[in-house]
Amino acid sequence: MSAPAAKPKRGASVELELAGLDARGFLWGEIEGERVRLRTGVPGSRVRVQLLRRRKKVWEARFEALIEPGEGRVEPRCAHFGTCGGCRYQDWNYAEQLDVLGAWLASTLAPLDVHAVGGKLALGPLEGCADPWHYRNKMDFTFGNRRWIEAAEPEGVEDDFALGLHVPGRFDKVLDVHACDIAFREAGPIVQTARALAREHGLSAWDVRAHEGLLRHLVLRRSWATGEVLAFLVTTEERPGRIDPFARALVAAQPAIATLVQGVNPGVALVAVGETERVLTGRGRIEEELCGVRFSISPTSFFQTNTPQARRLVETVRELACPEPSDALLDLYCGAGTFALTLARDVGRVLGAESVVAAVEDARRNATANGIENVDFLCGDLHAKDDPAWEAVRAFAPSLCVLDPPRAGMHPGALAAVCALAPARIVYISCKPTSAVHDLALLGAGGYRIRAARPLDLFPHTPHVECVFALERVS
Repeated sequence: MSAPAAKPKRGASVELELAGLDARGFLWGEIEGERVRLRTGVPGSRVRVQLLRRRKKVWEARFEALIEPGEGRVEPRCAHFGTCGGCRYQDWNYAEQLDVLGAWLASTLAPLDVHAVGGKLALGPLEGCADPWHYRNKMDFTFGNRRWIEAAEPEGVEDDFALGLHVPGRFDKVLDVHACDIAFREAGPIVQTARALAREHGLSAWDVRAHEGLLRHLVLRRSWATGEVLAFLVTTEERPGRIDPFARALVAAQPAIATLVQGVNPGVALVAVGETERVLTGRGRIEEELCGVRFSISPTSFFQTNTPQARRLVETVRELACPEPSDALLDLYCGAGTFALTLARDVGRVLGAESVVAAVEDARRNATANGIENVDFLCGDLHAKDDPAWEAVRAFAPSLCVLDPPRAGMHPGALAAVCALAPARIVYISCKPTSAVHDLALLGAGGYRIRAARPLDLFPHTPHVECVFALERVS
């Protein structure tokens, strides 16, 4: 009788075949009956991985070598792929990504069949991007004084200054990004110039352990409508004598930058916001256009990251909402007014509600600039059904409701408040399928059935899929 196979151990290198995606979009396979997951890879590939840690009976692993490629594998375009955390699936053929993600989404949403009209969720095919490269209109780059050294670099290279992206799992290490194939095309040259000029001007990078250093973040945003770029430089202090010469040199070298704003953040949190802001050049804002509406975008405004797919998202919401001139539209989690303003022409009146004060201010400013008068916006805690804002929402008496909550979904109290409003139709927009399953089940218990679901890929080469659900009240 043969002895039972030894269980895998931490640090071991093992071979396995990648079977597919787990609930969080990680690749997974099995070794000796235990599940192993890793960030990158292609289903059907045979790979060698190193086991790192075991959590809740699942091994987390690091890719070591490709033994046999899966059918959909292609050579990744980016030299940083596998180290940088911005892309997961760049080594897949894009058509294969859409097929696998579509099947993964259908499996994840299967529990919603019981809440669907006819007992089966009418899930359309995953709609991909016409161009899955250079689609991001915003990128947040980080300065750091500890640079991640990539495997191909020689020994002894300088590692005390970086401008790029955090390596997954390492809050203290920043990967110098020299080019990015999902960011808008001007982003790479701007980052390269900013890095070189910062060193030339002797500016220090943020130390996340000692909590010191001047430069913290460089956020870049581009308008698809005008081609203008907004640069947001976050520093720990204002220091105009040091920052202004650097900013002038950066704008002179990169004329695509139409406006540059400095944000001052003396805190320790790794967030690209400023307690105060100072416009160093330009207007401090850029303008974007979406389905006939102009949006003014400031350094911290919320706006969909993929402009071409954002247009398709708005068009999909309009198609599923079936808006009528007699409708009173409630847009919960309205942000800067993306859906409220683009749907305003199709309905009688609109109320947008949002918990972020700055977003509400942006939404009101955008409504005024576009001459849209049948819209009002209010600020309140949308997660608490007893917040005073709900009184105004109840008085509004919506017949149509658009829900676009954050990734974590909606609080059960807020969902109960929506059901109590009893709008005839609801459009629910989700960027996290598991949150959608939770929220839509509660809406189902509140008297709604799902009429249709349309998924869109807003973030190619990642597991983040947007899905729009149309619901109708049946009781």
